[in-house]
Amino acid sequence: MADERPFAGLRVFDATQGVAGPHGTMLLGLHGADVVKLEPLEGDWGRFIGRTYGDYSAHGLAFNRAKRSIALDLKSDDGLAAAQKLAFEADIVVESFRPGIMERFGLGYEQVKAHKPDVIYCSVSGFGQSGPYRDVKTSDSIIQAFSGLMTINKDGHGVPQRLGIIAIDVMTGLYQFQAVSAAVLARFRFGRGAHIDCNMMQAAAAFQSAKIIEHVLEGGEPQVLFAPIGTMPTADGYINISAVKEEHYRAICHALDRPDLIEDPRFKDRPERLARADELLAIVHIETRKKSTEEWAKLFTDAGIMNAPVYDYDHFLNDPHVADVGGVSQLNFDGVGEIPMANYPGLPPIEPGSPDAAVPHIGEHSRDILAEAGYDANAIDAMVNSGAVGVHD
Repeated sequence: MADERPFAGLRVFDATQGVAGPHGTMLLGLHGADVVKLEPLEGDWGRFIGRTYGDYSAHGLAFNRAKRSIALDLKSDDGLAAAQKLAFEADIVVESFRPGIMERFGLGYEQVKAHKPDVIYCSVSGFGQSGPYRDVKTSDSIIQAFSGLMTINKDGHGVPQRLGIIAIDVMTGLYQFQAVSAAVLARFRFGRGAHIDCNMMQAAAAFQSAKIIEHVLEGGEPQVLFAPIGTMPTADGYINISAVKEEHYRAICHALDRPDLIEDPRFKDRPERLARADELLAIVHIETRKKSTEEWAKLFTDAGIMNAPVYDYDHFLNDPHVADVGGVSQLNFDGVGEIPMANYPGLPPIEPGSPDAAVPHIGEHSRDILAEAGYDANAIDAMVNSGAVGVHD
């Protein structure tokens, strides 16, 4: 049966490491592209973020499904020649080296374009391909600080904090996938390729676009969007509520058994509530501490109030709604065991044992990929023996 996914038949040369680039190329693979993941002999450094399980880690597993791995030493003549051959024949090239490095390897955009005029070439970096910071080494937390994101995530003492997740990398991968997908459509329509600059700084800014505009319009003061909104303490935990509309506020007041707050002149309309948001929250917190999270969740839900208990991951993974909609699949990996893998919106649930569920080991497909590129068995053996190619046997 023919593969009718939108990118079936397209070959991706994936020279990315970490999270941002691999996330975007994984999405291409999940939509049908043949993604050839180029790794150094020691492997993509994203395989070793946090605790490791052989050549796997949580982040490496999360962002490298639906790929094949080839391990090459680009400092060797044979390894570099193989990488060039693969890149020159690819429909899409994605790389995440610092600006200028791919050119040194003969793998820059203009060099690839000379062999494949309609190539879609995406460069993933921290600060972009030009400007005074183009060569600055960076990371997710550095971009969180640089982009202003930490200033809207302060602790109780007013100290800016990083989000406890590699958020900018993940969203950069999403913007990368979006840009490459649009370029693929343009190539089919107009026959042209593209060089895409997808950098973490711009991804972080795009993600925060409304807050940046608000910062300028409101003189730098972070704005409360609604009141009451946020995390409320309960007798045994926390619950999050949101009063977007006037009727939501009235419903909350009745649920709290505080109808007097509806006519209270301090909170009589939205502008007043926003101006006195802290004062209103202090009152709400007193009331929400009187019942358990479960009790409040039922009360608020019955009253039509948007709410959710503040879950940990165990609660989320075991929630019946998550199971009913197939939000998570259980996959098994060598040396790791069974782990939950979130399913992506718009894609079917991951089927255990399918190619889309697999994450390659370092160099697991080196021999197959080189054979497809025209190398015979003796040549491949020689490259492996010389150390130009790494394999996982």
